[in-house]
Amino acid sequence: MEEFRDQDLLIVGGGDSALDWTLNLQPLAKSITLVHRREEFRAAPDSVKKMHALVDEGKVKLHIGQISELHGNDGVLDKVTIKAKDGGLSEVKVDRLLPFFGLTMKLGPVADWGLNLNENLITTDTEKFETSEAGIYAIGDINTYPGKLKLILSGFHEAALMAQAAKKYIAPDERIIFQYTTSSTKLQKKLGV
Repeated sequence: MEEFRDQDLLIVGGGDSALDWTLNLQPLAKSITLVHRREEFRAAPDSVKKMHALVDEGKVKLHIGQISELHGNDGVLDKVTIKAKDGGLSEVKVDRLLPFFGLTMKLGPVADWGLNLNENLITTDTEKFETSEAGIYAIGDINTYPGKLKLILSGFHEAALMAQAAKKYIAPDERIIFQYTTSSTKLQKKLGV
C-alpha cells in the first residue's frame, strides 16, 4: 500500500474490492476519486456506508459515470475524463488508476452443449461437480447447486472433488494415492523441506 502514499488515485468499480481499496488507501493517498457507473453498489453495506461518510466529509470524491478517456504522455497517466450519467464531462488529475471491474459470466459455445442450466449457471452435483453430461465438470462461479457459497474457499473444495472424479473418469482402473506434505517423504523431498 505504501506505493500509493501521497498520490492522486482513481478507483473504478462498485464492488467489495473497489470499496475495500478506497477505504484502506484513503488515509495514505493525496486524493481518492471513486468512479462507479451507477448509484447502487454491490459491496458490503458497512463498506458502502463508510465510503459515503468519507464522501460527505470531502475525503473521497465520488463520480457516477464512466471513464471515457485516459490522458498522459510517454505511457504515464496524468488525468482521465469521466462521462457522467447525464453526459457531462469532467477531468480528474490522477497518478494511478485502479480498476476493479466485475466479471460477467458468458458461457459462449458451452451454452450449446446441452448442459442443464439455471439462470446462465451450470447445474452440478456436489459429489463430483459433474454436469448433466458425463465427463463434463464445472467448478467456481460458473456452477450452481443448493447451498452454493460464492467463495474462493468453496472453489478450492469443488476443484479437489472434481479433480478426483475427473481422474476416475479418465483412468477408472488407476488407484489414486493421497500424499500429504506432513507425512510423505517423496513430497517433502520435492518441496525441499
